[in-house]
Amino acid sequence: MIVAGFGFRGIATTQSLRDALAQTGAHVPTLLAAPADKAYAPSIQQLAQELGLSVFPVPAPLLQSAQTLTQSPKAQEHRATGSVAEACALAAAGAHAALLAPRQISTDRRATCALAQGSPA
Repeated sequence: MIVAGFGFRGIATTQSLRDALAQTGAHVPTLLAAPADKAYAPSIQQLAQELGLSVFPVPAPLLQSAQTLTQSPKAQEHRATGSVAEACALAAAGAHAALLAPRQISTDRRATCALAQGSPA
């Protein structure tokens, strides 16, 4: 299982998310993940529909417990994690997940995406 985890601002568009995902490389995700409070946002739901995938809503405690490569002061301040995208990917990919691609930032800087591989949470 390959999970694409996303962090994004409220003004992020589906194109913002698509762009961030494209920057992670050639791996094809089998699941998308986002913070629980944003998992039903139109932008990520539209991307999920385009890709034929589901969105895993990641609860705040799982975000906060993930060990991320990236240490963003803004993510730490707002979500108590070093990278929302990396934390979402790792949490949704399961206990023994590993990052395939660290956080990548969309060209418009509205979204981030990271990939993790593992088994379902």
